[in-house]
Order: sequence, then structure tokens, then C-alpha cells
Amino acid sequence: MNDRVCRDSDRLRNPERLARLEIDRVAGLCLEIPGTRSVLDVGTGTGVFAEAFAARGLAVTGVDIQEAMLESARSHVPAARFLLAPSENLPFEEGAFDLVFMGLVLHETESAERTMAEAFRVCARRSAVLEWPLQEQPFGPPVADRLDERTIRTWGMDAGFASVRAVPLAALVLYLFDK
Repeated sequence: MNDRVCRDSDRLRNPERLARLEIDRVAGLCLEIPGTRSVLDVGTGTGVFAEAFAARGLAVTGVDIQEAMLESARSHVPAARFLLAPSENLPFEEGAFDLVFMGLVLHETESAERTMAEAFRVCARRSAVLEWPLQEQPFGPPVADRLDERTIRTWGMDAGFASVRAVPLAALVLYLFDK
């Protein structure tokens, strides 16, 4: 298990942090493609984004490597399905989900390249990666733990995605990878 993962579920639902995530805007951008019905939330944590997708009527599945986070997610999003699983080895068939979402998780994985390959494998249409920009900020991980845009783009294209679009947000960057 990566020793940088968060063990404080209350902090993940802090109102200031939630505002910084721009949850509604991010969910809307992820769902620009009409007909999206299912989503896999990789590294779901307390289910913040799973909750937003479920509120939009999607069938939501979330995975995380921490059972305590999954318990929290289950309490916030009882309609979703949550499983213990690493991002590098997702227990789903090819194309099982219309959308694969990874919110602030890629920089925490044991292998970001393998995680992107798994996202490509299990998504039917789009994968979305929400990450910190490569700049010093008074919040989030240190710059040394952040990923640069070129690297994220390369991992996605190497995984097989046909296109990528980076959408700068107020504090974060959303990468939309389409098949």
C-alpha cells in the first residue's frame, strides 16, 4: 500500500476542500458525452464524486485500497457499489463502464502507467483524471509529488486513448481521455 494515502476521512469532506474540487463542474465536464450511464470511481475515498455521479442518475461503482474509506463512501452513497481493489488491477471486464473517473488518485498510485492502462481497459468511452497542477499551492501535496501535464498525456496516449483534453480549473486540472 502506498504510504501517502489519506487516512482521515473527515478531512476529505471538509467544506473548503469540497469547494476546491469544483465537484459539479467536474462531473458535468466528465458527462459531456451523451448516453453515459455507468461510472467507475477509482480511488473513491469517501465517495465525494461517486455521490455527485449517483445524484445525476448514473450507476456508480467505486474502488479504493482502504476499507475505512469504502465504509465512509458506503455511508454517503448507499445506492453505489463499493469494492476493495487497487487501481493497477481492476476486477472488471473490458469496457464495463462508460466513464472511468480518477479524482486526485493518479499521483498516489504504485504505478500510474498501469493505472491508466487499466482505466483504458475497463472504460467503454471516456476516462477522466483530476489532478493537481505542477505548481506550488498552499494546499495539496508538495510539488515533488505532483504530475506534469505532458507525463499524464503520455500515459493516457500510451494506454491507447485516441484523444486527451486538459481543462484548467481554479485549483486543479481535469484531463478528459476519449477512446
